[in-house]
Amino acid sequence: MRRVSFTAKALNLVLAPSTSGRKRPLEAWAKTVSEVVRSSGHSAEGEETFIEEFGFMLKCLADEPRLTPLGWTSAIAEAKPRLENRLRVKAIAAEHPAVLDERIERPVFVIGLPRTATSLAHRILAASDDHRGPYMWEMLHTDLETSPEVIGKRIDAAAKGIKLMMRVAPSWKVIHPSAVDIPEESMMVLPHGVYHLFLRGLMPEYREWLAARDTTPDYEYLKLALQILQHGREPKRWVLKYPGHLSDIETIRKVFPDATFVWTHRDPVTVIGSLCSLMETSWSTYQQRPDLHDIGRLAVELTSEAVRKGRESRVALPAGTIVDVPYALLNSDPHHEVPKIYEAIGATWTEKDAGNLDAVVTGPVTDRKHEYGVARYGLDLSGVEDAFGDYTRLVASLNR
Repeated sequence: MRRVSFTAKALNLVLAPSTSGRKRPLEAWAKTVSEVVRSSGHSAEGEETFIEEFGFMLKCLADEPRLTPLGWTSAIAEAKPRLENRLRVKAIAAEHPAVLDERIERPVFVIGLPRTATSLAHRILAASDDHRGPYMWEMLHTDLETSPEVIGKRIDAAAKGIKLMMRVAPSWKVIHPSAVDIPEESMMVLPHGVYHLFLRGLMPEYREWLAARDTTPDYEYLKLALQILQHGREPKRWVLKYPGHLSDIETIRKVFPDATFVWTHRDPVTVIGSLCSLMETSWSTYQQRPDLHDIGRLAVELTSEAVRKGRESRVALPAGTIVDVPYALLNSDPHHEVPKIYEAIGATWTEKDAGNLDAVVTGPVTDRKHEYGVARYGLDLSGVEDAFGDYTRLVASLNR
């Protein structure tokens, strides 16, 4: 499988002369901030912490020794719309204070390690007429209700970004098929998280900072974005998904006190092989000859830590707050398993939902040949199993 295209190689050659900002990342970020404020007409007042913290992330990325010109310029290019969206969200909340009265009731957070069918569970649950998952284009351009013409332009703009990404790294079509008008991961709203590591590199200083950080402001911002997307529209039960939520259960319950979690479980050894393949593709897009053993170590450390945090957090939750979903059963017999999930989260299963399920599970099939054995990444089976402790046995019992 070709992980990086000739397009990416050509872009690295073209972009090389224009990456001087990497040597002065904070200055490059400050320039970007000034451009966004000037072009958007929105004030950055009150966003000093976000600007400082995102600048820190970019500095940590700039320190990655294997970072390519494409890796740096794409990071700045992605940071710009994040800031634009954030300033727009805050301006909308200030201009329309009624937004803050919107109640985000009983949201469902689909959690679990990467590569455990969280996307499948998310899309199945969000397909209900009573539910709603935020679309990619909505998270890139969060706004109040507007005209179909404006929405069409925003969808087209987001689709162009996806098309370019697929040209740069064609294997993403296999690893994580994406579309701008289907429910996507809430990491597109959250400014920080381990996704920066999974997608771009080790960034040890950033990783250490993440581990000690209070993520409450991020989830408060996520809630505000949902309130804006709900305002003036028919309220529905939000269904959200991002593997990083697994580490933030306590914070999520603080910001969304009546949240329910759907936790998908899959054999960790299989998860690690598939995740490492995903990381290799992403790192190869942004780094020159990434170290596969670095990928293996980081994947095991981050995912085993997430499972540990998730299991510790669930102990204090009321019964029924977490619904456990076995990966093998969900994939092999969704028509039997999905109605059980609906019942467990207090949702009503209808004939229309059954039809929606058919549409989701019979959609375009992608070849999953991106999954590799763990030995490719300097790991062995027993070492991976040891890192997860008895979780491997728990998953096996659930998937019987």
